[in-house]
Amino acid sequence: MSTTTTANQKELWGHPVGLYVLFFTEMWERFSYYGMRAILVIYMIAEASHIDGPGLSWSKLEAYQLYGWYVMLVYVISIPGGILADKVLGQRKTVMLGAVILCLGHGTLAIEAEWAFFTGLSLIILGVGCLKPNISTMVGGLYKKGDIRRDKGFSIFYIGINLGSLLATSVIGLVVAKWGWHAGFGLAGIAMLLGLLVYVWGQKYISHVGNKPTVEEMKNDVSLVKIFSNIFKSPAQLAVLVILLALSLYSGFTFEGVDHWGYGALFIFLSFVVGLLMMIFKSLETQILKDRFLVLLLSFLLVIVFWGAFEQAGGLMSVYTETKTDRMLLGYLIPTPMFQGLNAGFIILLAVWVANIWAKRKLKNKEASSLFKMATGTIIMGLGFVFMILAVREYDANGSSGMQWLVLAYLFHTIGELCSSPVSLSFVTKLAPVKYASLMMGLYFAATGLGGKVAGILGEKSEHFGEYTIFTGIVIFTVAFGLLVIALLKPLKRLTHGAEDNERLLDASIAE
Repeated sequence: MSTTTTANQKELWGHPVGLYVLFFTEMWERFSYYGMRAILVIYMIAEASHIDGPGLSWSKLEAYQLYGWYVMLVYVISIPGGILADKVLGQRKTVMLGAVILCLGHGTLAIEAEWAFFTGLSLIILGVGCLKPNISTMVGGLYKKGDIRRDKGFSIFYIGINLGSLLATSVIGLVVAKWGWHAGFGLAGIAMLLGLLVYVWGQKYISHVGNKPTVEEMKNDVSLVKIFSNIFKSPAQLAVLVILLALSLYSGFTFEGVDHWGYGALFIFLSFVVGLLMMIFKSLETQILKDRFLVLLLSFLLVIVFWGAFEQAGGLMSVYTETKTDRMLLGYLIPTPMFQGLNAGFIILLAVWVANIWAKRKLKNKEASSLFKMATGTIIMGLGFVFMILAVREYDANGSSGMQWLVLAYLFHTIGELCSSPVSLSFVTKLAPVKYASLMMGLYFAATGLGGKVAGILGEKSEHFGEYTIFTGIVIFTVAFGLLVIALLKPLKRLTHGAEDNERLLDASIAE
């Protein structure tokens, strides 16, 4: 194994060494996140008589509510995390800060106390907000504009995410079964500490990316305060913001449920996000940047739809696995968290196969744009819920459902994810205005978080409408939305103004 030196950085196996530093940092961070996620909802609803020990004994409705808020906030905080990197610390130091906070958060969750549960979740939310958007942006920063290795680099990085998830879901359930819930939370903390150590060790390989903004860069940048202040110069946009804020406050008084003020706060936040997006759009200097910005916003809607369905894995599907699935295999009860590991395992097995399918389509000049991949992935992922519908029907008939339905559902979810998620990360780095790079990556993860909140809401509604109705609705909506994007693909591609054309031309030259 050897490294070669390019003009700016060392390379290993055709990619910058820094990619592998970020790969292993993210792998252990995702081990900690997905390991904790795999047991979170089950821990909240576990009664004193649960086989793995007493949990919080919450109702399913309460667990779905907290799960939705947690998944949303863990990504929405990416927005201030992106701002912190763009304006103050730089991405590299912000990732370091996030890793330290995550170690504290997971360590706190290992303490058997109610205050530790909420404190730990809060710290994890802050830590992910600092780390997640910025480490992804750093991956993009390792490659020059038009470098065809960028998508492949993100795919490698994405495998690291899922390797961490696979390891976590394979081990956490066994640890919980033997030593209890808080041992599982503690193991997640140890994994995050390993990620931090890798990141500290590899600083020399990533010292050229994600640095603190220079004075010159700050001069050319536009502060968010100035962007927001411009809204007062536009009566129409100011009126939109005021109306949205009024509706948000109204919802705080009228929304039914114990967390109605939470929804009021959410709507207020979304109102300010809309105001921010309007002002960013107005601040862009050219029509090309504005057109690309609009396409980027549409891709965020795809992200919300995709993850609103996909995140059922940690909520509704997790509870369904725990309570209604026959998990006995050769006399052994398979822990519920292991089923979530199917997704990560399938990704590792199928990632190259799916990537090759798209590469062959591109070389044959067939449709293989990022938007097409994202829409196709959303459709395939949605079709995976057909198997959950069949599982519910089997449960209604026999009192339990077989594991094969979960395996097939996760298989389709994985293929959909491989089509959509890796390229969506890369798509943001291609279309985002340079001076808002980390902020737009933060908005991407905020969209992911909103999808998580949608997932929690769907879980809540399943308590009233039943799993069959929810799973059926997911199939119909995801397929319809994906087909709509495909139908609008040509005008949308025109609005990107050839953002992906350079890479397509380079691919063709390599093929020749």
